[in-house]
Amino acid sequence: MKSKICLLLATLILVNASAAGRSPEDRVVRVLKRTPLIDGHNDLPYQYRRRVANHVDQLDLEGNLKLLDPPTHTDIPRLREGMVGGQFWSVYVPIRSYGGTPEDVALVAEQIDLVYRMVDRYPETFEIAYTADDVRRIHRRGRIASMIGMEGGHAINNSLAVLRQMFRLGARYMTLTHGKSLRWADSATGEARHGGLTPFGEEVVREMNRLGMMVDLSHVSPQTMTDALAVSEAPIIFSHSSAFGVVPHDRNVPDDVLRSVADNGGVVMVTFYPTYVSEQRRLHFVRAGELTAQWNQEMGEEQVAARMAEWWQANPAPSPTLSQVADHIDHIRATAGVSHIGLGGDYDGMPPGPVGLEDVSTYPALLVELLRRGYSDREIGMIAGGNVLRVMEAVEAVARKLQRERLPSDALIDELDGPVGPEPGQGG
Repeated sequence: MKSKICLLLATLILVNASAAGRSPEDRVVRVLKRTPLIDGHNDLPYQYRRRVANHVDQLDLEGNLKLLDPPTHTDIPRLREGMVGGQFWSVYVPIRSYGGTPEDVALVAEQIDLVYRMVDRYPETFEIAYTADDVRRIHRRGRIASMIGMEGGHAINNSLAVLRQMFRLGARYMTLTHGKSLRWADSATGEARHGGLTPFGEEVVREMNRLGMMVDLSHVSPQTMTDALAVSEAPIIFSHSSAFGVVPHDRNVPDDVLRSVADNGGVVMVTFYPTYVSEQRRLHFVRAGELTAQWNQEMGEEQVAARMAEWWQANPAPSPTLSQVADHIDHIRATAGVSHIGLGGDYDGMPPGPVGLEDVSTYPALLVELLRRGYSDREIGMIAGGNVLRVMEAVEAVARKLQRERLPSDALIDELDGPVGPEPGQGG
């Protein structure tokens, strides 16, 4: 036993000495060659929809898309510079109805199809991944493992059958809500109608566990977070959220939930979205909202718009920094542990990124900052992608177990929750 301990100590000394002899930049490169850097949320598919109506040949990812007006955050040269090894592409369409619509299903299916066509157009760069093993294999081949994440449960139109078919199409996580609450779940930024998950919402989580689809709690209310964590038999994720204890934005994760995530084995993928990263930025937007509300009572719509344009010109929003993103990582590490941190930039779904994290080329700079703060090579590997791979493997293992124990759920929302009520604000 004594000899084994001595050998272990000697190995650790050699490893530390080797790391000490390399620059932080070289250490990051070394880590990312072994472990794929996996980002939890990129909205490039919606840029295809908004800019070029999903025509993949009209947005050349091999070119320099920084030259567009406005520029994208993502293209292949910058993905390579950022050493991205795995990407969850968000398949998102705006939510319009509390009750959900069949059109949402069709639109999200189109976005899933767009991801497949994008991958097919650049086969030397991208390859579709469905499992953690796929991600590792694709990374070893020098390609970017491309996974699909559904942003918003409105895309299933209150149907577990649709949920199952989205999984068959390749979706490997679903964000339970987006900006508005649903018939079965409350959103962080929508009207609270249920106090978290309804019985049907709980059944959605259970069926996602059985399928092997990760439950994503970004965008949901704190009570929905708590309910989902209580119901889920598999680790959950936050695909793009940061720490409420650093910036008290509704989209960030409170400390009590962070501790529950640690108990659950899940991961919070820290986002770079400016208003969630910087308290100064958040308060700036709060003030803008207060002024808008005040002026709406005093003058007409056109006058308010002109007045606000003047105010923004005189009061530009403060820019967050890479260091502030690292502060969120520090906080989550102190509260939940380093095993529960990932990265979810939200590129191409946000305004210009923090200074130092302007686009997908900049991930290594964040890992360099963490090394300078005392994180080890092993820890930055966990944050870059190791923790997400662990969660994916656990979710897959739970699914195999549950599929042996139970058949697909045939629950219907009207049976569990009752028929749909009126839209919020419509009375009744």
